[in-house]
Amino acid sequence: MNRALPYATQVEIFRRFHAAEPEPKGELEHLNAYTLVVAVALSAQATDAGVNRATRNLFAVADTPQKMLDLGEDGLTEHIRTIGLYRQKAKNVIKLSRILVEEHGGEVPNSRAALQALPGVGRKTANVVLNMWWGHPAQAVDTHIFRVGNRTRIAPGKDVDAVERAIEDNVPADYQRHAHHWLILHGRYTCVARKPKCPACLIRDLCPYEDKTEPA
Repeated sequence: MNRALPYATQVEIFRRFHAAEPEPKGELEHLNAYTLVVAVALSAQATDAGVNRATRNLFAVADTPQKMLDLGEDGLTEHIRTIGLYRQKAKNVIKLSRILVEEHGGEVPNSRAALQALPGVGRKTANVVLNMWWGHPAQAVDTHIFRVGNRTRIAPGKDVDAVERAIEDNVPADYQRHAHHWLILHGRYTCVARKPKCPACLIRDLCPYEDKTEPA
């Protein structure tokens, strides 16, 4: 496995990311911590845009755990049937809503362990919620971040857990809070899988990726 980029290079990369977008935002629409948990849980193997289309009407009628329970599994299913794996996701959302009501007073807990104890909430989902709602420097590694981390050597690792640790170990502390969003947006729009947009990349000169694309 390649080693991570030197510290000075990491500093310059994230200085540029920060200069281009000082406050990067996630693209999942939400109203509060609860709707964020639901949106992220629904986004597994689905696009943020697809989830947003489904949740706009859903969150208008069910923006708390109790309201979701009142809506019921069948009602929820009607709202999210355009999302992949919607039947299982509906079951998980109802189950996690019941746990939040019965065990947490209807509030979303802000510890990773408590979040991961909720049905359908894995480490990645928990990290997204901790980062986006509470500003915790948690690193949620998805396919985009895994690709960017390895391709650029900002955070190389053989699996998502290794890349998460590499971000925590190598990205300067000043940039940890927003590292997740800078990397995911970079992977989603510039450092794409099939044909990365290297000519438009703001860190092209610092990236060791050998198969850079050339201007058309």
